[in-house]
Amino acid sequence: MAAAAAAAVSTVSAISNHVAAGHLFAAIDALPACSGSSLLPAELYASLLRLATSRRSLAAARRIASHLASSSSSVPSTSSSITATFLFNRAIQSLAACGSFADARDMFDAMPRRDGGSWNAIISAASRAGKSAEALSLFTDMNSVGIWPKDSTLASVLACCAERLDLNGAQQLHGHIAKRDFQSNVILGTALVDVYGKCFLLADARRAFDDILQPNDISWNVIIRRYLVAGMGDMAVQMFFRMVWAGVRPLLYTVTHAMLACRDNCAIKEGRCIHTFVLRHGYEHHVHVRSSVVDMYAKCGKIDAAQRLFNLAPMKDVVMSTSIVSGLAACGRVADAKRVFDGMEQHNLVSWNAMLTGYVRSMDLTGALDLFQQMRQETKEIDAVTLGSVLNACTGLLDLGKGEELHAFALKCGLFSYPFLMNALVRMYSKCGCLRSAERLLLVEMGSERDRHSWNSLISGYERHSMSEAALHALREMQSETIPSQPTFSSALAACANIFLLKHGKQIHAYIIRNGYEIDDILRSALVDMYSKCRLFDYSTRVFESGLSQDVILWNSMIFGCAYNSKGDYGLELFDEMRKQGIRPDSVTFLGALVSCISEGHVGLGRSYFTLMTDEYSIVPRMEHYECMIELLGKHGYMVELEDFVDHMPLEPTTAMWLRIFDCCREYGNRKLGERAAQRINESKPLTPVIFIESTPDYECSDSDDVDESMPLREADEAGEDRYSHCEP
Repeated sequence: MAAAAAAAVSTVSAISNHVAAGHLFAAIDALPACSGSSLLPAELYASLLRLATSRRSLAAARRIASHLASSSSSVPSTSSSITATFLFNRAIQSLAACGSFADARDMFDAMPRRDGGSWNAIISAASRAGKSAEALSLFTDMNSVGIWPKDSTLASVLACCAERLDLNGAQQLHGHIAKRDFQSNVILGTALVDVYGKCFLLADARRAFDDILQPNDISWNVIIRRYLVAGMGDMAVQMFFRMVWAGVRPLLYTVTHAMLACRDNCAIKEGRCIHTFVLRHGYEHHVHVRSSVVDMYAKCGKIDAAQRLFNLAPMKDVVMSTSIVSGLAACGRVADAKRVFDGMEQHNLVSWNAMLTGYVRSMDLTGALDLFQQMRQETKEIDAVTLGSVLNACTGLLDLGKGEELHAFALKCGLFSYPFLMNALVRMYSKCGCLRSAERLLLVEMGSERDRHSWNSLISGYERHSMSEAALHALREMQSETIPSQPTFSSALAACANIFLLKHGKQIHAYIIRNGYEIDDILRSALVDMYSKCRLFDYSTRVFESGLSQDVILWNSMIFGCAYNSKGDYGLELFDEMRKQGIRPDSVTFLGALVSCISEGHVGLGRSYFTLMTDEYSIVPRMEHYECMIELLGKHGYMVELEDFVDHMPLEPTTAMWLRIFDCCREYGNRKLGERAAQRINESKPLTPVIFIESTPDYECSDSDDVDESMPLREADEAGEDRYSHCEP
């Protein structure tokens, strides 16, 4: 007997020495064979389990738990049984901490006797392992056997409710906590704040926070984080300042959350205050905080400050670099963004998307497609945002082939289900004139996913491609399932203007007023254009004068409306007035002014406007401007000036221009220029060659002036309509 006792003492001593030396598996190998006579000292098992847990060694934890279970299976005494239960609880915790909740659950189920610690251990293990449903089920079983949970157990169960967004369960637990007067407990109070915040009951979350007597840094972090995620950035910033005033030092992530809240709310003043706090309290050395500061300045439009901080940063991680790329691209500095992008050691999906978006916004659409090709070569990471940006580039370039490739790629990658991506496809097909595909996509494939943006794209496509009746029919179909928006009416009014449907245009105008839509500058432009083309000039004037506006497109619509209705002098007055008001005319404005000069015979004024356009406003003349100048000079007999203008044109006149020049030369007797025009016309191989014969009665064209006069007006009209492409959603 004495020898056995001595051997047991020697074994315990050897195991203790191995544990003290950190030799985990040597200690386990020294465990005696399980005779069932007695347990080893509880402190020894506890030490072994602690060492296994610290090493995260599941194999060691399993061997210790197995030895414990075998040794305790035949222990008869109550005190030994209590000790065994304590050790089983430790084994459950160790197995779970080493990553095997299944082993922990098997150990729990095999326990001959359980106490509150057993339930607390297995519920906490289930919660940490993400087994929220199982944790809640265990908590119900625990209550059914009459065991009161500890505050840590309640916190674990609340975390499970938060993960499952189980508001009802959380409220029941809250009542349980209130009955036991646990509300002031900082752990439980913080858990309540978290679960209510995740369920977006921020008022309840705030009340739970206010019930905590002394909230710690984690409590403050949770309430600030929940306000940020809920889109209440102003409250997140306010709570951050309250935290500082309360003397609680913020966690790194709390500072980051506060900075993100300032970014989301464009709260640059508060962001600068937090930046000062960061510098004074030594947070600037942490890369996450520094990245959030750079991101805040970039998103708030202070890109120079953001770039300065970025350049001074000793280490530039992918998050910070992506922030500065996104900020530079968003403010149009795409070249600078590309330099930073090219200097990044690695690119993530966000940085690729930021660059693509920057190219599209700056209208460098070819650059966007080139970057997408580079992206395809460097990474396989592509999401719906990527494809949406590239589709917008294809839409702008009217590149139907590339758009169809992206459609097939989206189907292959399983990204086609995103509504905004389907809308981008409808817009691409509509704008590229592939309206059958747009119809099939909208009416068949999208189904219930289609919305007003989908319909707007289709209606705009119909109008753009001279299918005005189809556009109005689509509007009626749209109204049966969704509510139209201002862009819908802009396209519908343009359709009415194209085919002179005054009655339908008036009905749309009445519908807009009756249903309380805001008539913004885009709608006013469309109304002015519709009434002008339908020859109700008084109505268009009334709409134009219904409010002050600095929108150049609205003024352009009115100036062209004057030309349509033989009110060219009034149009020229409007041109002078808009310049007096400081509204910068664009190429379409000058086109309208030139058309007005043609109709009113103001040759000198037209020539001065053409010079003004290039010299003062640095606008490069388009083909339509040259056509107008040829019409202006030729129609009114300025042959010398016409010849000089043609000689100094930076481009070769088109066949249509030479035909007009030829007609004017025949009418006003300019043989030299007329023969030159005839030569250029015949070089284009017309069906009927022309010969310049001055003042020949056989060449009668009594209506030529009227026909030719309308030609630049129609082309100016088309150019003006192109300007309304921004009305699309």
